[in-house]
Amino acid sequence: MNNKHKRAILTITFALALTALATSFSYAQEPASESTTGIVTATGDVTADSTAASDQALDTLSQDAVLDAATAANPTTAIDEAPAAPEDAPTPINDPLEKINRPIFAFNDGLDHLIVKPVAQFYNKIMPKPLNEGIHNFFNNLGEITTIANDILQLNFYQTTNDTWRFLVNSTVGIGGLFDVASRIGLKYYANDFGLTLAKYGWKNSTYVVLPFFGPNTFRDTIELPVDYFAFSIYPYVQPDSTRYQLYALGIVDRRAQLLQFQSVLEEVAIDKYVFMRNAYMQRRNYQIKENQNLGFRGAQGTEQSETDDEQQQT
Repeated sequence: MNNKHKRAILTITFALALTALATSFSYAQEPASESTTGIVTATGDVTADSTAASDQALDTLSQDAVLDAATAANPTTAIDEAPAAPEDAPTPINDPLEKINRPIFAFNDGLDHLIVKPVAQFYNKIMPKPLNEGIHNFFNNLGEITTIANDILQLNFYQTTNDTWRFLVNSTVGIGGLFDVASRIGLKYYANDFGLTLAKYGWKNSTYVVLPFFGPNTFRDTIELPVDYFAFSIYPYVQPDSTRYQLYALGIVDRRAQLLQFQSVLEEVAIDKYVFMRNAYMQRRNYQIKENQNLGFRGAQGTEQSETDDEQQQT
């Protein structure tokens, strides 16, 4: 193996490590959105926030939602003030590998503080805000390719149409995705992946596992990583290799930089960081799986019904 191949392997390994760390941090700190996420509550449920923006808009995470998540991480806190249990019991978290997961989590968290976080902080300092936002929109637009592929696999034709139009509009009028024109004309952002595709066809409950570098996952979502990258993304086709690695690394830094605003919130309320991150990841995935059941033809029927109701109100 020559030096060129060695450098390529080291580069892509480092890029994947940054991806995992940014992803693991994002599940604990992403705000609720109308399309893909929910709020972690003290009872273990995830509820949609109807007033939240789309996933790519990183709005301020409410203190109440964070406190609820902290209570979920520490069940002994504020027992008397906990809300009544919901009608539907939350999906239990299957974590038989906790003794193995915790040391790996500590390793990933330390690597984030040593490498990923400082790089993201420097990136935010030197990057003008409009350009920062444009780059974030660009990578969201690249992710639409993965989303569309999984929409098709799940037979969600209504969502496929929405996401395809988003990609076409932003890639053309939005100048390669630098501007999110699609959201301004009512085409809402939605993220899909192969893990949700497997859940769509029956694999809904899966064991929680923390992977070195790749962070919070389940056995089901571990399969998602290579499938979405090699089969449903543009990266394997970017040449030369050095450009591919640089593009991939920039996307990782952008994702981590968008989450810096929530750093202090996590540090203040996470009594047990491992439990907080695990619950945030699992509950968000469970919410995405449940939301996915309402897409496809039912989504189209829901839109038609809403338009009919609006017409009746006007008359």
